[in-house]
Amino acid sequence: MADKCCAPPLNLNSTPKQNAAHRRVLWAVLIINAAMFVVEVAAGLAAGSASLQADALDFLGDAANYGVSLFVVGMALRYRATAALAKGVTMGVFGLWVVGTVIWHATHGTLPSAFTMGTVGFAALAANTASFGLLWAYKAGDANMRSAWICTRNDVVGNLAVLLAALGVFGTGAGWPDVVVASIMAGLALQGAAVVIRQAAAELRIGRTAAAE
Repeated sequence: MADKCCAPPLNLNSTPKQNAAHRRVLWAVLIINAAMFVVEVAAGLAAGSASLQADALDFLGDAANYGVSLFVVGMALRYRATAALAKGVTMGVFGLWVVGTVIWHATHGTLPSAFTMGTVGFAALAANTASFGLLWAYKAGDANMRSAWICTRNDVVGNLAVLLAALGVFGTGAGWPDVVVASIMAGLALQGAAVVIRQAAAELRIGRTAAAE
């Protein structure tokens, strides 16, 4: 079932009308993610929260990924697939970085600000829910557009987890809920990276075959 869901769609060619629609939605989510990165990176550092810092870096990575997606819209399949492959690798690197952050915070026993986590978490959830709605129509598209949707899907789940972490920190007076949530976000990033890389690799093979004919 998982292989079927992650298989590349049969129709991988795009029309000028579809390209224009892709560009509009990608510009919208790019602006949203860039703005939220600025907000969350400041809040995460001020609050001493691993999950907020992870989410801030995720916003930055998503903004960069949407920029790459914009650049390759309308190009041949092999170029779009190559860009998606690079994004998949980036998602994986992000996941590994979060793992390192989790280890650091767990070792130092940091206690983040639950109030800041909750306030910024709600703002981030609203931003990612808007992005998720904009990208919903492209969740079954080529690897380039699907990777954008997967990033946003992971972000929505991550934002909900940050809010739960804020409640956990407030209720327990300890930092371990923040560390647990950051670990979950790392797992989501690594799982999403595997999905995108697998589909992009399959599309690259198709694109090379088509170019050789």
